[in-house]
Formats: sequence, structure tokens, C-alpha cells
Amino acid sequence: MTPSLNRIMLYVRNIENTCRFYERHFGFSAESTTDDRVVELKSPNGGAILMVHQAAKSVKTGQVTVKLVFDIEDVEGFKERCSAQGLHFGATHRADGYTFANAKDPDGNALSISSRAFARA
Repeated sequence: MTPSLNRIMLYVRNIENTCRFYERHFGFSAESTTDDRVVELKSPNGGAILMVHQAAKSVKTGQVTVKLVFDIEDVEGFKERCSAQGLHFGATHRADGYTFANAKDPDGNALSISSRAFARA
């Protein structure tokens, strides 16, 4: 059996703020149960589930060892929509046939929007 990557754990300072951020800007919906300390954020388009967990006080958030990359065909259009909602991305960069831009979530976790998945091979 070959394992597949379907969940990413985010350790955060404020679970509610983080969930609202991903719901508002990326269309995720939060699911939780009263006896579970993890909130699952699921995209309406499928893909990996973000598991949101309260960070211990000793955990340093916002390290740039992992970046969440969201597939967006129209990077500029998505940036404009997010800007109107208060999320500002940095400059749009051009790479081998695709574009991308970077930002951070409320806990300083790195994220990117990228049209790489839509680039012509």
C-alpha cells in the first residue's frame, strides 16, 4: 500500500481566527466535534485537509519550513479579491510558464497562490 498526503497540521495561536481566515479567503469550511481538539478545514474543491490545533506556548509559529500552495488559475484576479477582503499578497512572480504570489496567515505561516498546476507542459 502506498501512503498519500491528505492532511496538513497547522499549530496556531488562535484557532477561531485561523479558521475564519481560511474560510473567508480560500472557501474552506470548518468541521469539529466537541470531544476533539482538532478542527478540520475542508476545501469545497477537494485537496488536502488543513488540521488546525492549538499550539503549545513553547511552539514558535510562523517558521518558513512549510508553505501552503493553493492552485489558482487567475493569480491576479484572486489577489484583487483577497485585497478587497483585507488579505494582501506580495508581488506576483513569474516562473517557467506560471505565476505565484506569497502571503502569510494570522499565525505567520507561509502561503502562496500559484498557477503552476495550470501551466502548459
